[in-house]
Amino acid sequence: MNTVARPLPQRAGPIRRTAHFDTSRSDPKWLYFAAALTLAFLALPMLALFASTSPAHAYEALASQITHKALYLSVVTSTLSTGVVVCLGGLLAYVLARNDFPGRVLVDTLIDTPMVLPPMVTGLALLLFFGRNGPAGIFLAQHGISMSFSTTAVVLAQIFVSLPFFVRAARAGFEGMDRKLEMASLLLGASRLRTFLRVVVPCVWPTLVAGAVLAWARCLGEFGATLVFAGNFEGSTQTMPLAIFSALQDNMQLAVTMSLVLVLVSFALVVLLKVVSARYGTSHAAA
Repeated sequence: MNTVARPLPQRAGPIRRTAHFDTSRSDPKWLYFAAALTLAFLALPMLALFASTSPAHAYEALASQITHKALYLSVVTSTLSTGVVVCLGGLLAYVLARNDFPGRVLVDTLIDTPMVLPPMVTGLALLLFFGRNGPAGIFLAQHGISMSFSTTAVVLAQIFVSLPFFVRAARAGFEGMDRKLEMASLLLGASRLRTFLRVVVPCVWPTLVAGAVLAWARCLGEFGATLVFAGNFEGSTQTMPLAIFSALQDNMQLAVTMSLVLVLVSFALVVLLKVVSARYGTSHAAA
């Protein structure tokens, strides 16, 4: 019986290790100069705020009743607005992540539009709809409710401008979740609501936290829409950005100190966001 000789497999040659090549050594010096110039552009204006005040002046400004009232109102309204955004935006993000329907692109565009609208346009739109002569304003006035130029208007303006930030973050979390866990819970007899609260939310909560931090920061810094829709009344609608705007006219030191407070709070929020992102693998860029 004839046998066909098969060629022996050829031995692979010796494995060569690729030498590590440090690309940073080949980068031109102008590249680092441009990067340093960009960082300086971001850092130096904020450092100028710290250099423009002294501890004595800062303490005096922080002890001002205007600062206390504005900071208190900003924290309370921002927290309340973020709570509403998390509840409503979370459900909206879940619907968008789990369903494909005609007009989905249009809905996505509508949700993202407040992020690019000029603040004054946002405030005017809210005023025309919720104001005394607007459709919602007329209906609410019949029930003794007035929205415009009140603390409620501050909250509405903050919700409007911060909602897209949370929806984007929450939707990214829902879309990245392993749906097998959700299906397993449903097959075991759990209701949709129980599955959402006990399975879905724990799986995506780092993304939800990141989105909530972004939303809270956006609420805290809201200015234009609040000014047009809610006005600038001390104790009721004057948040920190509006108080800074008023102080610029006659008390520069107070404006600088209140600006420093917002810088420090914003910096702390960014650090918190980065900690959550690094610890739980959440991409705040996607948020």
